[in-house]
Amino acid sequence: MNYWLIKSEPEAYSITDLQQQGETIWDGVRNYQARNFLRQMQMGDLAFFYHSNSNFPGIVGLTRVIKTGIADPTQFEPSSKYYDPKSTPESPRWQTVIVEFVEYFSQPILLSTLKEKFSSEELILVRTGNRLSVMPVPEIVAQKILAMKKL
Repeated sequence: MNYWLIKSEPEAYSITDLQQQGETIWDGVRNYQARNFLRQMQMGDLAFFYHSNSNFPGIVGLTRVIKTGIADPTQFEPSSKYYDPKSTPESPRWQTVIVEFVEYFSQPILLSTLKEKFSSEELILVRTGNRLSVMPVPEIVAQKILAMKKL
């Protein structure tokens, strides 16, 4: 099993939205590096749900990948802000996954705390200038994060 971190602005899609829906397609990713990470995800992988662009950015919960290799449907919708006219159903440029809700953390693990606990080599999230919405989390770091939520 691998660990990941997925980001969303809470006003756009929050952990509460996922909890209410149970599962969701993680669509709208339009960064090639983040897309490549989505392509590497496997069923059963866990992903930390991170609220970005908020008063207190941080990890707020946990999700599980339940389906992989899905063509992001928003790339084919001309009315979508994620529309990609160069993408076709026969040769989609953007793939994604479906994640399910696992857990809502009783207290978020704030970005400030993550910066104190992890170096930029350990956790991509804390690197200066990082804007990826999907990124891998090394298992040793993931285990430490999981232990932090229990404090």
